[in-house]
Amino acid sequence: MANRLAACSMRSIDDPRLPLVRLFPEEGYVIATKNKILGLLSAQDCEIISPYLERTELKRDQVLFEPLEPIEYVYFFEGGLSSEIVVNPDGNGVEVGCIGFEGFAGVPVVLGLTSTPHKSFMQAAGQALRIRPDDLRRAMATSPSLTSLLLRYAHVFMVQVAATALMNGRYHIEQRLARWLLMCDDRLGVELPLTHEFLALMLGVRRPSVTDSLHVLEGQQLITATRGRITIRNRRRLEEAAGEAYGMSEREYRRILTDTWPSLHSPLITQRQEHQ
Repeated sequence: MANRLAACSMRSIDDPRLPLVRLFPEEGYVIATKNKILGLLSAQDCEIISPYLERTELKRDQVLFEPLEPIEYVYFFEGGLSSEIVVNPDGNGVEVGCIGFEGFAGVPVVLGLTSTPHKSFMQAAGQALRIRPDDLRRAMATSPSLTSLLLRYAHVFMVQVAATALMNGRYHIEQRLARWLLMCDDRLGVELPLTHEFLALMLGVRRPSVTDSLHVLEGQQLITATRGRITIRNRRRLEEAAGEAYGMSEREYRRILTDTWPSLHSPLITQRQEHQ
């Protein structure tokens, strides 16, 4: 089942590592989690991985791992938004990917690596279930099906990175900005806590370029931008503005993982547009 809850072993509910437990008699013990990847696991696979999972609160701007330093945890997000950026020797960076409750940060670990040239940090605060790399590799060694699922998500994330490179090189900034706002909307919802400075980092452009592009999208009544916050007013028209710049990794996610994310035609989106 695409949106089933992940099963877990029978540890005490007072154990700080254990998310809230609910019992489905026909499937065993389960944990209530908003993470899509954990929600796709079989009961057997979640029994393997759950003893190692620990819930944690992640603050905005919190660093998850630094370039070429050991990755201490893999994070399965239940909320919030993380960003992976690549930084040059001068300290200038640009985003190559973002992750929310649809996935996990620490993809290099499932590929057998201990570090990456990328930096990962939280754009927006949220909860996550974290696991140490050695424990995750131990669980993967026990279960080919768990390994297959994690590798499929790793593939989707690499598609997102490749799509970002294509967009940065072939599409104008308004389309790139529209794409990035849609990706944030998929993970955070209509209210996005984003500043011009932060958007400039994400898109690899100067702040005045971001300001001009936001004004263009505002003039089309697609968004409203205030200090430190952007509100999407019309999701469907914002998709039209992004054009082919948006959707490559999202289609791949639906093709090889589950068609329940992102929900591009959800009641929330329809209701949002009917009130324009």
